[in-house]
Amino acid sequence: MSVPNVVVHRDADVLAKAVAARIITRLVDVQSAKGSASIVLTGGTVGIATLAAIAATPARDAVDWRRLDIWWGDERFLPSGDKERNETGARGALLDHVDVDPERVHVMRGPDAGMTAEESAESYAAELARAARPEDHGPVPSFDVTLLGMGPDAHVASLFPGMPALYDTRSVVAVHGAPKPPPTRLSLTLPAIQTSREVWVVAAGEEKSGAVRLALSDSGHVQVPASGARGRARTLFLLDRAAASKIPPELGRISSP
Repeated sequence: MSVPNVVVHRDADVLAKAVAARIITRLVDVQSAKGSASIVLTGGTVGIATLAAIAATPARDAVDWRRLDIWWGDERFLPSGDKERNETGARGALLDHVDVDPERVHVMRGPDAGMTAEESAESYAAELARAARPEDHGPVPSFDVTLLGMGPDAHVASLFPGMPALYDTRSVVAVHGAPKPPPTRLSLTLPAIQTSREVWVVAAGEEKSGAVRLALSDSGHVQVPASGARGRARTLFLLDRAAASKIPPELGRISSP
């Protein structure tokens, strides 16, 4: 796993725009090299603001949206179209405004699909396995970019401190009793996240600063899930100044554009 690099931006608004520009550049580079690309999306305030910033810039047209596979790191187990679903936020902010291939938008199904949370997790794991290629060496494709938000408790995706999902070696799990609503969710596990070529943890706000410090230290991933959010080739912590305020210099290479 790669050692995290830290990039700090002035505030949450600049952070969202900078991450948007970074995503566009990364996807264009990957598509130029391989023909297609893949990204794992996240929800949350900054995650959705980042997608909206992509939609708002003319540079979005540099991406061939038809040649992009779109996945989610986690989802709230709610019916399709529910405003609390990460998918709903992503569609409103970006996906409804670009020419994506519907067959390459890989949605985590809700209860309206006639599945339990466990069945939905198994279905998503099977979809990941179908997308994996021999060179991925496992049941999960090597995502080009995985975007993750982070909570003040250092959770990523729907992997909360101390919960059973952090011990799970499957690629996707159902999460019950989440400490923030709704209590039932679906989530990639850390082993699935760690298949990614690049993992970008995006966080803003002073309330995240303690979690950021722990995530960049040697804290164990069971109590600090974000400490296990690492990409194979590259890991970035993309932060605003408030979220970065408690990072000592020795905990990562820090640059401030």
